Amino acid sequence: MNAQLYDLAKRLPTKQIYGSDIAISGMQMDNRRLKKGDLFFCIPGYTVDGHAFAAAAKAAGAAALVTERRLDIGLPEIVTGSSRRAMAVMAADFYQHPSSSLDMIGVTGTNGKTSVTHYIEQLLEMQGDTCGVIGTMYTRYAGKTQESANTTPESITLQQLLYEMKEAGTETVAMEVSSHALAGGRIHGTAFQTAVFTNLSQDHLDYHKNMDDYAHAKSLLFSQLGSSFNRKPLPVSVINLDDAYAPVMIKASAVPILTYGIRSEADLKASDLKLDPSGSQFRLSAFGESYKVRIGLPGRFSVYNVLAAAGALFAQGAELGKIAANLEKLHGVKGRFEPVESDRPVHVIVDYAHTPDSLENVLDTIREVSSGNIITVIGCGGDRDKSKRPLMAAAADKRSSKTILTSDNPRTEDPEVILEDMKQGMSSDNYEMEVDRRLAIRKAVLQAGEGDVVLIAGKGHETYQEINGVRKEFDDRKEAESALKEWSH
Repeated sequence: MNAQLYDLAKRLPTKQIYGSDIAISGMQMDNRRLKKGDLFFCIPGYTVDGHAFAAAAKAAGAAALVTERRLDIGLPEIVTGSSRRAMAVMAADFYQHPSSSLDMIGVTGTNGKTSVTHYIEQLLEMQGDTCGVIGTMYTRYAGKTQESANTTPESITLQQLLYEMKEAGTETVAMEVSSHALAGGRIHGTAFQTAVFTNLSQDHLDYHKNMDDYAHAKSLLFSQLGSSFNRKPLPVSVINLDDAYAPVMIKASAVPILTYGIRSEADLKASDLKLDPSGSQFRLSAFGESYKVRIGLPGRFSVYNVLAAAGALFAQGAELGKIAANLEKLHGVKGRFEPVESDRPVHVIVDYAHTPDSLENVLDTIREVSSGNIITVIGCGGDRDKSKRPLMAAAADKRSSKTILTSDNPRTEDPEVILEDMKQGMSSDNYEMEVDRRLAIRKAVLQAGEGDVVLIAGKGHETYQEINGVRKEFDDRKEAESALKEWSH
């Protein structure tokens, strides 16, 4: 694939061009991966500045540069206000705007993005459509699965993936859209047909200044809907009306809105809820139609997630009756309220819950379906929002019989310091601190009695523990299975 530099620069709102036009055969923001003929983007990062690697990129065969300040190192150069945003626009042009040929469903919110995108994938495939998934766990389409570095890929990777999906015959893409991606402009040039809002609670305040800033970042997905002139039919916003931040998303939307909820008088509503350990039953209603539904997914949060997925399909024209019938066939997502199989009379659940709100939801669900003690194993990530740490501990403390504070990707921080930060949120004495996550899981399982529930929260599907920049193999499920084999009472 090739394109001319000047053509790629046409849609940039502000730029200065130095040097001659030249053919571009690829794009890269990492000089270590650059190939001869690539356009190199100098991106100011959080720890390093890509401008410092321009000379190395030239030596590796870069054809031209996109910068935020004039470097003048003997290559054609485009100077623009934001090289990251320019990268998103130019990548979409380079890969011939693949999103315009796909039904793009973007899902944003603090919790539930992964589950919702997977439910959308399942529902679409049940009705005979092809669907790709881009998100926290992986990218999957046409029988291929590849690991994800970020919830939402950087724009070059994203546009390349969308191009490959289009070429493979994919019809719809269900994509998690993070606040980092929205604030950083990664999805500029991506045309969404449907945008889904799940919920908003405290997370990523190490990146966003405050909750208002965080909410504004999320709202960008909705304010950008309908900005592509070739989008037919008109895009739709699908919004959780029960969430306190729903008005922010509604105000940002300049396209038709479909609301969903349980408590509110939403367009798409679940009522008459009955929750039990094996699943949830409710009545699904919209615009005069009503269907009784039973899903094999326990918990009120699961009902919200399937409502979001159902709303996305309903917004695209699927019949409510068919959606209701297919909801009953949905299966759970790895690392999301996932039970660990065992013949022992102790229940162990692994869940990705890593925000105070999601942890409360999971623990409330366990309490709704179990009368036994709840032992919670929980940690907080290093080099991330420190203000969240005592809140996570408090959420576990209030809803658990016992809490074990432990490590969860300490990264470059001292794990002992992280646990001390978490400890400030504990109001009872029913806890202990164990830095070694393997030992923490073992302690929790061996302390559990018959009928008790052990919740191992925070990592979910992850199969690593990140310590000092190194990802070491670690799987909560495997550690729990090992501990369960030792259990005896």
